[in-house]
Amino acid sequence: MDILVAQIQADLRSNDALRQSGALLQALQQSAAGRDISVIAKSAVEEIVAAPASAVCKKLAFDLIRSTRLTADLWDSVCGGIKSDLHFPDPDVTAAALSILAALPSNFLSKFISESNAEISSCFDSQSDNLRFSITETLGCILARDDLVTLCENNVNLLDKVSNWWMRISKNMLDKSDNVSKVAFESVGRLFQEFDNKRMSRLAGDKLVDTENSVAIRSKWVCSMIDFVWSKRRSLMARSLILPIETFRATVFPIVYAVKAVASGNSEIIRKLSKASGAPNGSVVDSNAERFVGVSDAVSHLRPFLASSLDPALIFEVGINMLYLADVPGGKPEWAAQSIIAILTLWDRQEFSSARESIVRAVVTNLHLLDLSMQVSLFKRLLLMVRNLRAESDRMYALACICRTALCVDLFAKESVRRGQKPLAGTDIASLFEDPRVREDLNSVTSKSLFREELVATLVESCFQLSLPLPEQKKLGMESRVIGALAYGTGYGALNWTEPALEVVEVCRPCVKWDCDGRTYAIDCYLKLLVRLCHIFDTRGGVKRVKDGASQDQILNETRLQNLQRELVKDLREVNTPRIRARLIWATAEHIDLEGLDPLLADDPEDPLNIIISNMHKVLFNIDSSANTSNRLQDVQAVLLSAQRMASRNTRAGLLLTKELEEFRSNSLADSVNKHQCKLILQRIKYVTNHSETRWIGVSEARGDYPFSHHKQTVQFYEAAAAQDRKLESLVHNATFELWRPNPSELALLLNKGADSTLLKVAPTAFTLTGSSDPCYVEAYHLADSGDGRITLHLKVLNLTELELNRVDIRVGVSGSLYFMDGSPQAVRQLRNLVSQEPVYCSLTMGVSHFEKCALWIQVLYYPFYGSGAIGDYEGDYAEEDPAILRQKRSLRPELGEPVILRCQPYKIPLTELLLPHKVSPVEFFRLWPSLPAIVEYTGTYTYEGSGFKATAAQQYGASPFLSGLKSLSSKPFHRVCSHIIRTVAGFQLCYAAKTWHGGFLWMMIFGASEVSRNVDLGDETTTMMCKFVVRASDSSIAKEIESDPQGWLDDLSDGGVEYMPEDEVKTAAVERLRISMERIALLKAAQPKPKAPKSDDEEEEEKEEEKDEKEKKDEEKDGKPKGPSTLSKLTAEEAEHRALQAAVIQEWHILCKDRNSKVN
Repeated sequence: MDILVAQIQADLRSNDALRQSGALLQALQQSAAGRDISVIAKSAVEEIVAAPASAVCKKLAFDLIRSTRLTADLWDSVCGGIKSDLHFPDPDVTAAALSILAALPSNFLSKFISESNAEISSCFDSQSDNLRFSITETLGCILARDDLVTLCENNVNLLDKVSNWWMRISKNMLDKSDNVSKVAFESVGRLFQEFDNKRMSRLAGDKLVDTENSVAIRSKWVCSMIDFVWSKRRSLMARSLILPIETFRATVFPIVYAVKAVASGNSEIIRKLSKASGAPNGSVVDSNAERFVGVSDAVSHLRPFLASSLDPALIFEVGINMLYLADVPGGKPEWAAQSIIAILTLWDRQEFSSARESIVRAVVTNLHLLDLSMQVSLFKRLLLMVRNLRAESDRMYALACICRTALCVDLFAKESVRRGQKPLAGTDIASLFEDPRVREDLNSVTSKSLFREELVATLVESCFQLSLPLPEQKKLGMESRVIGALAYGTGYGALNWTEPALEVVEVCRPCVKWDCDGRTYAIDCYLKLLVRLCHIFDTRGGVKRVKDGASQDQILNETRLQNLQRELVKDLREVNTPRIRARLIWATAEHIDLEGLDPLLADDPEDPLNIIISNMHKVLFNIDSSANTSNRLQDVQAVLLSAQRMASRNTRAGLLLTKELEEFRSNSLADSVNKHQCKLILQRIKYVTNHSETRWIGVSEARGDYPFSHHKQTVQFYEAAAAQDRKLESLVHNATFELWRPNPSELALLLNKGADSTLLKVAPTAFTLTGSSDPCYVEAYHLADSGDGRITLHLKVLNLTELELNRVDIRVGVSGSLYFMDGSPQAVRQLRNLVSQEPVYCSLTMGVSHFEKCALWIQVLYYPFYGSGAIGDYEGDYAEEDPAILRQKRSLRPELGEPVILRCQPYKIPLTELLLPHKVSPVEFFRLWPSLPAIVEYTGTYTYEGSGFKATAAQQYGASPFLSGLKSLSSKPFHRVCSHIIRTVAGFQLCYAAKTWHGGFLWMMIFGASEVSRNVDLGDETTTMMCKFVVRASDSSIAKEIESDPQGWLDDLSDGGVEYMPEDEVKTAAVERLRISMERIALLKAAQPKPKAPKSDDEEEEEKEEEKDEKEKKDEEKDGKPKGPSTLSKLTAEEAEHRALQAAVIQEWHILCKDRNSKVN
């Protein structure tokens, strides 16, 4: 390897362009093989970049630089070489030099742009197509990035230059060279995409905190591009048509984005964000007609490519963008229809197979843009396509779209018929899902595919989403049409969603017979919807009549639901999943109309009541299935409760169930709890039958609840079916919420609400790491990226001396779980030419390997005696100088001299930074809490002003001060699961859930109880809050990290608001409090009244109380019975506590009333 490196370096030193290019190719080959080529890179910088060389060699040298890491010295040399090349007579060499700008670090880039802006601007006017291409491509990549926005925010001159360059790039879209025109279109498209989603900045690892200024800067650029494209749209369309067909695709997005922004009114909102005063000339749109003509022109421009093109990628790009335009106000369904047909043709031709998911997603998300008949005709085909998708998340999202469309079509068609329009065949849900394969899947008992479970669960969840209030209509985005269609169909009526839900319940009825290998989630969803509908339609009361005020539709719907119930009762015999039988019994027995059954069929085995009771018998006397397949304890409980409620409603049911329960009670299968329960139920049935005239005694109202879940009662034992159920539930919920209640992007929020300060993030607080008398001032803040598992440290270095420091090195070491990406133990940033009092910024990024305390250790080395004569200072004429002299001058190195070393305070990363909020329901939280193995308990205290009572009870508005020590928890990455505040005694319980970046769970409960401080100063009373923190984690290493430094963890949680109290101190304080209380009680007991001394008021009251007690005691002895509650009765601890709490509540009520009266007065 050493011989090879020496050979490459020798070739680089030669003046032969062929040998140099060969050596660079060899070096790139070694780099691709993963070998360290930093020595060769150094030679390449010195011999190729910073010296005259051919364009090919320059290009290869820059590729080599990109594949390795350079020191600051070498970057200096690179910048010097590029500056020289900008004046080089050969434009190809200049073009090659410009291409490396995108790889320059941010601090070098800003300096370079500031110093060489005139040369860069002159490149736009060059006669060479290659140079214009290179400058447009390079600046198009750089100028859209986050780091450049940050630089512009801090430098007004730079902002003006960059804004001018964007205008030059936009004009290059009309350039005479095809290549330049294409790359200019791409650059403008990249700016628009970056404004929408910042994909490029994320890939580059930039971490920009959006401030108002940075949003305004980007908005200003986007606005100027939109104005240019709109004003020159006809010229740009004409220019794109004479480009080669393979480059036409790049021109589609920029034109469509700008046209849609103007037509939908987005451009005006973007202009407000950019804080520009008034619109520039020529960009004001006169009327809606002009906007619509602009959109029509764009569609007419794109439409021919859908039919005539043979390139699948081009058809897809044009199709997607035409769908984007079909959504503007005045957009036509035909535009969407043509696009969707073209995209589906790609599927049929089996081309573009790598984008199967993208094709389906594009079609299903834009289905609402088509007219009703087209949606119906495509429906079955789309169902089949979705079924064949491999990726689960894509399949579930597409399925959610299809289910929403089905509900939309059904509602819309019915409402149109009500309004007198001609009915359209096949719009009801039963017809939409009558595909033979789907029907076969739903009706077969066993099936290998999970698709049918996904379909039923998604349909039901979509019905529940429809039952909630629809989200507000937004001006922007494609969702407005769907919400409009649903609102039209439901007429904003509270119960109009029940009609499509009733059809869903009928279509999915066969699911109760399925055998799903123990999985129950889909069937549970189905039964939950069924129970909700039965409760809403009140099926217990039978079908309502016209004279009761029922409409014809209501009578029809109730009759259908009654018939469905009877069918489901018959299906009880064919249930194949043991856990489902008890649940189906509950769902039917709770809501069936027992009074409406025919008394003449009482002995018929087909009578619904007889079928239900025979199936109850099966569950109670079930000895076949093991505990794994059926949760017998839960099933028996459910059946006994159903029996009690059903027997209370109907006499015949009571008689039949009495016999069943007597038999079960005497059987060995019933344990002692079941026997006692049966005894209680039998007594209730007997009481109800004896008091039949007061019917309301035993009748319990149906609540519409479905008290079952696919979650097992215990989590200690892993079971495959339960795990699959949980996975399916999360997939269905995520897809449904993403579609029905999507989280709006930051841009959408900004566009909807304007530059509202709450939406713009505040930059993190910077911490000072140096002392007050240090010659360099260093402050730092960090940004965490949980997605990539990285932390980026941003440093600001300020030279406080009066000298200009030519060179300052920042060394950064890491401890704990941090590591540098290249595996080196420390990072070095070399800063040059620090002018007095002028800040210099630099940043570095580290990875996080696991959950552990970590810190960064920073040293500043500055060289006050650093010499001059660096490479960049030499500017010779390449033609006249001797190459040997040049090489000798380049090899001159400045003297470093002795550095001054400044050690900074360590920068600690809070442990909470390595957490993410974990959204979980309270039920799930308490279900899983006992199963988290690692546990840590500790106590913390903080003080707050005001008594606990005043802080909680008397404060009707605003936040109570008694949680003041924990207020910073709201900004930490924890999900607040639930909280319970005891208002009378200023106590609380808070539950939080989080997970680490690496997947471990960390859940926390905080219990608080306040105590009045004994040393009360003048003024407001201060009270101490004692908090018990209980942390449970899925991994012992997480608990150990917290346990090793409780005070540090508390500081991370509360920003220093809570103080850790060791356990021995807690115990000592408790013992001390108990001792003081006992002493007081002893003093009270020992105090005897002196007969001759003059009595004070307090003593008189005590004497009266004692006389009263004695009198009560005598009365009690006389009657032989206690007279109500006596002061001498011996209370248990629980009773005493209960009475004290009652007294506190009454006292609180009095104070509240007093406060209210004083406020009124």
